[in-house]
Amino acid sequence: MGQHRRRTPRRRLLAPTLLAALSALTIATVVAGTHAWTSEATAAGGPSAVVVSPAGPSPSPTLSPGPTLSPTPAATVPATPTATDPATDPAAGPETPSPSRTPSPREARAATSSATPTVTLGTTAEAPATPESATVGALFSGDVAAGDHFCTASVLHSPTGNLLLTAAHCLESTDGVVFAPGYRDGTAPYGTWRVTAIHTTTGWSRNGDPDEDFAILETAAADGRRIEDVVGANTLGTDEPFGATVRLYGYPSGGDAPLLCTNTTGRQSTYQRVVDCPDYPGGTSGGPWISAATGHVIGAIGGYQQGGDTNDTSYSEYFDHTIAALYAAAVAAAS
Repeated sequence: MGQHRRRTPRRRLLAPTLLAALSALTIATVVAGTHAWTSEATAAGGPSAVVVSPAGPSPSPTLSPGPTLSPTPAATVPATPTATDPATDPAAGPETPSPSRTPSPREARAATSSATPTVTLGTTAEAPATPESATVGALFSGDVAAGDHFCTASVLHSPTGNLLLTAAHCLESTDGVVFAPGYRDGTAPYGTWRVTAIHTTTGWSRNGDPDEDFAILETAAADGRRIEDVVGANTLGTDEPFGATVRLYGYPSGGDAPLLCTNTTGRQSTYQRVVDCPDYPGGTSGGPWISAATGHVIGAIGGYQQGGDTNDTSYSEYFDHTIAALYAAAVAAAS
């Protein structure tokens, strides 16, 4: 059924652009193979660029080959993350809330019990409304309307509290783009946040490198609140094994609820993960791959074939030093 991006006139052409420089930031980054790059950002209301200069080559991470994809229907894993410690996990949220108010999704995430239901690997269903799924949302061009979203994104933990993760091929401009976390049934239960800047690598912007098909977005505060303070966030994970079990989220085009599938990933190529999850059509691009073991986001639907030419197999770029450097540049720009 084609790639995981929506093919309608509402989609923008997928060619990120570099506008005039607003700021320049030099940071050290590790270089391996095709991953020598500079970060580029396009900001609403004015152009900006974040320049990242390679510091010279150093050893690339050890990449352990993942298993051949052959899901075992009887295998089960926890459906939601176990309890986290705010002292060790920055995405866990603040201290226990006072009894005078209802816990926010961020606080509920930290208090999630380890006694969670199990799911069958390799099956796809509507994602339940949980603190984790609240961090995932749909991208819209203009007003939020039922079935009118074009890609998926998720909140990425940062000191600035305003960053999102998605696929680079999803958008080239911030004009009119808003993010609705936890979007369901035509409504945005946690509000909407305006996207103000797009950060991609030059490997993507200049060459469309599928190994760098990821983007970090900045959002503006809404009613004085940062998005991470409202719904929580997922911590970026890098250099994690190819054979990881992940929870895969995505909003199908025309659908009004996110999909969820849990399965074990494999190695499609040196810098690409692959996972078998049925019925992930257009619109799911940018959906996060959240590790069942660590709770970190270790991928996003995109990369090879822009996420997959069939609905039943999805791809993601391997998250290593390249996205780590892009993240550092985005944090610096957003500060």
